[in-house]
Amino acid sequence: MGAGHSHLLHRPGHSPVHALPPHCKIAATFGFVVLVVATPREAMWAFGAYAVLLGAVAATARIPAGFLLKRLLIEIPFVAFALLMPFVAEGERTPVLGLSLSVSGLWGAWNVLAKGTLGVAASVLLASTTELRALLTGLQRLGLPSLLVQIASFMIRYGDVVTAELRRMSVARRSRGFEARGVRHWGVLARTAGALFIRSYERGERVHLAMVSRGYTGTMPMLDETAATRAQWAYAAALPATALAVCVMGYAL
Repeated sequence: MGAGHSHLLHRPGHSPVHALPPHCKIAATFGFVVLVVATPREAMWAFGAYAVLLGAVAATARIPAGFLLKRLLIEIPFVAFALLMPFVAEGERTPVLGLSLSVSGLWGAWNVLAKGTLGVAASVLLASTTELRALLTGLQRLGLPSLLVQIASFMIRYGDVVTAELRRMSVARRSRGFEARGVRHWGVLARTAGALFIRSYERGERVHLAMVSRGYTGTMPMLDETAATRAQWAYAAALPATALAVCVMGYAL
């Protein structure tokens, strides 16, 4: 349980951003996203400024553009939804490239695309510069209920365990000549899902008994008691502070 847990989103490094305490980075990211969402959609220049800010953070953290762009693909479903809005929204219409599109739908699509992309990019940068275990520690230091932290911790730690169990079951099926090719094989897949659930439940019971035998009383100890310095908080606050200035100018202009 005490071993570290790496993830494909995390990119190890020794930059000033990596060195910041996780709770500072979480607070800075949260503040930045709130300010992006609060910015009026008509202030298009402001979203360009936000993108420049994130680019500066990525450069400081030495996160390659390709690494960031690949992980932004997770928002493709939201992009597809946004592209449909000008066609299905009601209200005033305007011609665009021979198509009659809704004005409110165009603004709505821009709003979703701009704010959603910036929010996802900020989250990817946070995950890229902070290990998963450190993120959970940061959330705990910021006051997230201990029970929620423990649930998230177990999900992260045993997600790979359950996936590996499913992979072994798949190998066992294929070694016996089974290949799912149609509806008539759904019964086998359903029984596989049931067996996976039972095995996962039994593994969870064994893990819980092992933890209780080692003194677990319902709460996990705080392994990192190091408090952030004022300089670290000030460094982390640079992003939301600049974003606040951009947001205020967006309303003023």
